[in-house]
Amino acid sequence: MTTNTLISNLTRLIFYIGIQIVFFRSLVLFNVSFCFIYVGAILALPKETSHTYLILISFVTGLMVDAFYNTMGMHAAAMTLIGYLRPYLLLLITPQRGYEEKSEFSINSMGFIWYITYAGILVMIHHFCLFFLELGSFSLFFTTLLKIFSSFLFTIFMIIIFQYFSKK
Repeated sequence: MTTNTLISNLTRLIFYIGIQIVFFRSLVLFNVSFCFIYVGAILALPKETSHTYLILISFVTGLMVDAFYNTMGMHAAAMTLIGYLRPYLLLLITPQRGYEEKSEFSINSMGFIWYITYAGILVMIHHFCLFFLELGSFSLFFTTLLKIFSSFLFTIFMIIIFQYFSKK
């Protein structure tokens, strides 16, 4: 990974965490739908990121969000899970022509359908993990499913918006 790529990814990560903490922390739709845009930073990391670094970056990102949300490691657990699962998901949804060398995971480089599949699966896993850890039981199962689904839609929508407004 080149220095420019490293600086670009670090800047993106700081931006996503900052926007999550400053803006999206207090933005809740209908007291049910939450946006966790910071997941987009892990989704955008290059393919050549080592699995160990990916898990470590995911954990630290979740831990930073936990520090501001006061959630005692729930975001760190959910982010570590998607950091762990991302390489295996990429093996499952590899395009027929394969990935280009040093490919960037974005709508512009991979296509809308592929990106929605990739981001949708990982965001759904993140939300399931996060909201069921928060709940601690299955007593409010359907209410939690509503939170997961509405937050999933809100998060995916915002990630797509950020993808289209990011540099090409």
